[in-house]
Amino acid sequence: MAQDVTATGKAGEDIAHGIALRIAAAGCFSVMAAVLKLASLDGVVAPEMLFYRAFFGLPVVLAWVLTQPGGLAGLTTRRPFAHVGRIALGIVSILCVFQTLTLLPLADATTLSFTAPIFATLLSFLILKEAVGPRRWAAVAVGFIGVLIVMRPGADHAVPVEGIAFGLVAALLTAGVTITLRQLRDTEHVAAIVFWFFVGSSTVGAILLPFVGHWHSPLTFALLIGSGIAGGLAQLFMTASLQKAPVAVVAPFDYLQIVGAIVFGWWLMSTTPTLSTLAGAALIASSGLYTAWREHIRRKAALIQPTAPLV
Repeated sequence: MAQDVTATGKAGEDIAHGIALRIAAAGCFSVMAAVLKLASLDGVVAPEMLFYRAFFGLPVVLAWVLTQPGGLAGLTTRRPFAHVGRIALGIVSILCVFQTLTLLPLADATTLSFTAPIFATLLSFLILKEAVGPRRWAAVAVGFIGVLIVMRPGADHAVPVEGIAFGLVAALLTAGVTITLRQLRDTEHVAAIVFWFFVGSSTVGAILLPFVGHWHSPLTFALLIGSGIAGGLAQLFMTASLQKAPVAVVAPFDYLQIVGAIVFGWWLMSTTPTLSTLAGAALIASSGLYTAWREHIRRKAALIQPTAPLV
């Protein structure tokens, strides 16, 4: 059988397909955030979001696992305690993400989530002791300027400080998850990483539910179920995109989530982003895109070197 070879010359790659999958992932993540924001207007709190998103996303993930080579065998792990640490960090991170959604307009909350690459650069320098050049430090500075613009301190309608705080903590923890994933992917199948995180999130959410859960309208429950399905599909589309194309090619399309947040916020909640939000989002996106491009250049150069660390 002939191998699938794209213009990059690498067997098995399909750049157009990979981009399409990443756009689909961005769309699903946008839908998930929008329906959770709507659910929060009916009093749904972050731990409830954690449970319903994971519980109803789990069947989607499990169905995908069964279609993979090896099936359930891919769920075995050689590093269970590493998974526990990743799950714990991921749960706290996603709880902060959901709390941010309850406190901020959809566009602002989504924009802040894209500061994670900035924190990933900082953590790679502090924890992994990786070299960070002046241009990447400049990109970090630009990203933080974008955050200040989104916050618009001193303005008549400044963004709530607690919302900004939860958003930035969520981004910092997401960057920490990125660091742990680099280490897990050396020995663990991606199916195990995704599946056990959904299992862990469902379990913790179920434990918290009796203490914080409330009875909601049928429409709200439908939104919560939809968030799980959309979140599960988003995870699968994102994973599949990396099987078709390099991360440097597909990752920039993640920023379509900001566009999705603006559209859904206007359409479903009649909220329009301020000029400060748009300007800050532009700077944060520029910072992230430049960081991704520099990493792409660094990895290409690393192909000639004996090591190629993942950032």
